[in-house]
Amino acid sequence: MVKVVIAEDDLLIADLLEDVLVGAGFEVCGMAASVGEAIDLCNQRHPDLAVIDMRLADGGRGTEIVAGLEDHTGLGVLYATGNAGHTGLIASDGDACITKPYQAADIVRALHLVRELVETGKTTKPFPRNFELLRQGEAPESNSHATRN
Repeated sequence: MVKVVIAEDDLLIADLLEDVLVGAGFEVCGMAASVGEAIDLCNQRHPDLAVIDMRLADGGRGTEIVAGLEDHTGLGVLYATGNAGHTGLIASDGDACITKPYQAADIVRALHLVRELVETGKTTKPFPRNFELLRQGEAPESNSHATRN
């Protein structure tokens, strides 16, 4: 079973996300509200995937999590943000980004795409709404953004 860590400081969103992911067959191996908690959790549990909010408790930024890990080889990182277009994320930060609000099916599909990218170096369409790859150069057959409605 694919293990996922959730880094989200809004407990309602974190709980709903956990329910969606467990229902889709993922194992949620932990949830964190701050950068420090998320780093500790990832270093202890070695998840396959992480859903990381861009803004966390105590003013922390989600990108600080990946930078603080002992080893993030093989970790697929999906950032979630409520502010489209401002992220400034690059491939060294993670694999993809999805804009809130997202639907349950979109976050599940996004995680499958991130897992596929980590395992094979490419992705297959369709992309969920408000989804963007950060490692587009490694996925030439799917280097466009999702259609925005």
